[in-house]
Amino acid sequence: MAIWLLLPFFLARFGLLALLDKRALGSAARFAPLLKKERPAYWLYQAANTAIFLCLFFLKLRPGPSWLWGVGWALYGSGLLLLILSVAAFASPSPHGMRERGVYRFSRHPMYLAYFLFFLGCAALTRSLFLFFLTILFQLAAHPIVLSEERWCLKQFGEEYRLYMGRVRRYF
Repeated sequence: MAIWLLLPFFLARFGLLALLDKRALGSAARFAPLLKKERPAYWLYQAANTAIFLCLFFLKLRPGPSWLWGVGWALYGSGLLLLILSVAAFASPSPHGMRERGVYRFSRHPMYLAYFLFFLGCAALTRSLFLFFLTILFQLAAHPIVLSEERWCLKQFGEEYRLYMGRVRRYF
């Protein structure tokens, strides 16, 4: 079963974050306030996320063409590494609370990018077109949530966040 692919994901996302900073664990679990027009994207994001996890219960790892197998492991591994680096940086915000250290110097939303790479890797390793499309749907639904987070950060951190936005790309 491919569900075992999620074990490192959960250990990094929840275990490592709880180990580094329990308050950051709670902070990472909260979403920024959403506008009414963003709420459907939030529910689609949650549904796609749940569907991805459930899908992995029923899928199996399927070694296939060596290039696809290699790409799958590369995406999976890079997504997991980026998640670990994101979690570590998220757990140590600047004194005023903004996350701009570590991988946040290169991406304003490295965790979303990590999830995307990780789930793409899972889709390749299981050779599941359905999982691939769920991952694309997941990422498309995440974008309005990202925009709401940026709006919240602008409200919280003001000009400092605006300057950060000017020097650091949204995803990569």
